[in-house]
Amino acid sequence: MLKSMTGYGRAILEKEGMELTFEVKSVNNRYLDTSVRLPRAFGYLEDKIKKEIGAHTSRGKADAYLSINVIEDRLTKVTVNYPLFESYLAVFSEVKEKYGLRDDTAVSTVMKLPDVVGTKSDEEDEEKITALLREVMGTALDSYDKMRETEGKKLYDDISEKLDRIEEIRQEIAKLSPESVKAYEARLRARIEELLGNTAYDETRVITEVALYADKVAVDEEITRLGSHLAQFRSIMDANAPAGRKLDFLTQEINREVNTIGSKCCELEITKLVVDAKSEIEKIREQIQNVE
Repeated sequence: MLKSMTGYGRAILEKEGMELTFEVKSVNNRYLDTSVRLPRAFGYLEDKIKKEIGAHTSRGKADAYLSINVIEDRLTKVTVNYPLFESYLAVFSEVKEKYGLRDDTAVSTVMKLPDVVGTKSDEEDEEKITALLREVMGTALDSYDKMRETEGKKLYDDISEKLDRIEEIRQEIAKLSPESVKAYEARLRARIEELLGNTAYDETRVITEVALYADKVAVDEEITRLGSHLAQFRSIMDANAPAGRKLDFLTQEINREVNTIGSKCCELEITKLVVDAKSEIEKIREQIQNVE
């Protein structure tokens, strides 16, 4: 089944004292081009995100965004630099004795001294963060895939209708093509009789001329190939695999066969049918640009 290259997914996960938000969106592009925005401290996750998106889509301009907020900073601790603290106290005692000063040292005073009190954040375990990322990313990518499948179903239905119309045109041309030879023969005989009146003419020359014309306007091969291309087009659409590039190539082949039929057949009715077919092909070409 077809998938669209256009999609969007978003998920939020609150776990392990953190809140992770992951978003992914994509639009049409000839190849897969993925860009990721995330906090600098978690830059090591970028390749993992790109790899996971690549497992879900093979084409498109994909943009991913990850934010990580700490809700419960349970890993942050207040620390005291005891060696430095003791050095300060030793200096205070030395100065007090040397100059006979009153000892008015307070804990609040010491705690304000440079580098005595600080904070320490333990490094987040990469495996734990990666597991959380996979969980939130999996939920977002599920939504992303569902949207792409929904859009792909609409594309499938629309393209199928246009293929049905081209098949109808193909069958109509197949019926009209032999009639065009008969019409040419009738016009040729009428013209000869108009010019020669009741004068006898060489019947063999007329038959030869009609045969040459029939060979010139014969489109049996083109009609057969066109039918084959249409059947193959449907087969590719029904396969569970990226189809955009193959369908784009087949659309060109279908258009080539229709153009050849148009160049060979000069009958007005066939010409009208060829114009209709080319219109449907162009619509398919536009839709194929959205297919993965």
